[in-house]
Amino acid sequence: MTQVARNSASPSSVSGPVRRAVGTCVALALLLSAAAPAVPLPSRRSEIVEVVDRVSPAVVNIAAEQLVSRRTGSWDDFFFGLDPRPRRETAQSLGSGAIIDPKGIILTNDHVISGASRILATTKSGVELECEVVGSDADNDLAVLRVKKPGAPLPTLKLGTSSDILIGETIVAIGNPFGFSNTVTAGVVSAMGRTVRGNENQRVYTDFIQIDAPINPGNSGGPVVNIQGEMIGIATAIIGGAQGIGFAIPVDRARRIVADLRQYGSVRAVWIGAHGRTLTAGEDGGGNRGGPRRPRGFRIRSVEPGSPAERAGVKPGDTVISIDGSQIDSQEAFETALSTRGPGKPMKLVVKNGTAERALTVAGEPPPGDYGIRRLRADLGMAVRAGGTGLRISIVDPRGAAARAGLENGDVLIGLNGTEVRDPEDVNRIFARDHNRSTLVMEVARGRFSYTLTFPLA
Repeated sequence: MTQVARNSASPSSVSGPVRRAVGTCVALALLLSAAAPAVPLPSRRSEIVEVVDRVSPAVVNIAAEQLVSRRTGSWDDFFFGLDPRPRRETAQSLGSGAIIDPKGIILTNDHVISGASRILATTKSGVELECEVVGSDADNDLAVLRVKKPGAPLPTLKLGTSSDILIGETIVAIGNPFGFSNTVTAGVVSAMGRTVRGNENQRVYTDFIQIDAPINPGNSGGPVVNIQGEMIGIATAIIGGAQGIGFAIPVDRARRIVADLRQYGSVRAVWIGAHGRTLTAGEDGGGNRGGPRRPRGFRIRSVEPGSPAERAGVKPGDTVISIDGSQIDSQEAFETALSTRGPGKPMKLVVKNGTAERALTVAGEPPPGDYGIRRLRADLGMAVRAGGTGLRISIVDPRGAAARAGLENGDVLIGLNGTEVRDPEDVNRIFARDHNRSTLVMEVARGRFSYTLTFPLA
């Protein structure tokens, strides 16, 4: 039989020098591999992890209990017997909040605690803190709570600023969505200056920060922080069904409102006495009448006599283009700028009339004490007086808007802008609250009937 020659040599056939050379190379390779430093693995403690560690102790979950009345049904009658009285039950809403003062001051949304009979805030470590309402403001959807028995100083969040937010910068939101406590979401700032309408109350909210971190029911009132751990916004879940979008109230607006709520228990209106509307492209003389109607400014329609705006030289027909250097491109932007400045704080307005621009300084102030009564007389030609079960209407100008709408002496004013009125102070308070509105919704009773009228305001 013929043998096939093998190509490989057996170990015994390898010469001694070769074996020694191979051994030396193996030893050298082992030595080099042992001496080379190991490549470190990347750290898992990212910037987001660091931020969450730093700020989460100051974030609380809020449970607000409400006593609600429910009519009894047939099943209740079967199990509990006939009882015509409504049955009282406890309902609970969930939300979030941020501790902004070590003595136990918590910032959250108004809709989280509205109507609550008991409010409980729970920290990340599980400590339960019973709270009371210092003040709340539905127009801005903000509320300030105070811990009744704070004990030791509480961890707090640092308030940053929303004036220098960068589109695309990283943000972190922490809250209690659907009851899942201390949930963290991260994303970027998507846009600024958004105007949105709430689902439940149909209020229009302006100047919101839009983020792509999901905001769900239960996130409301929780903080939105930047990568430095500073709170730049307060999350609010007001648009149901939003996918991948969240909205937050800018912290600069919240700062002024919180100061008012803590000091006065309510937000003081800032009145300058100038009324107008959004000016769109094509109306400003820019020659874009056929194009999209983009907002281009705030056109002054009327200026109230003796108002701060009149004293500063603001005139009908002026277009406000900036306040304190911030561009004003709409009525919403104008009202937002006023809301972030307390009464008495001077504001630098740049206005344009034709091609000429001029700078004016206006100091806002609270509306006059009789503001509502004054506006009813000046704008509608009517007066009211307390009497009987409501406010009796008197027509003082037979050619005024009230008389033209069919109102008569003796009619009863029962509501303004959706709020019940019982005395002249209610009228003044509602007008002060809604001093920037361009319409007035009035509910009037005559005999056994009531009806609603809407009036444009000058």
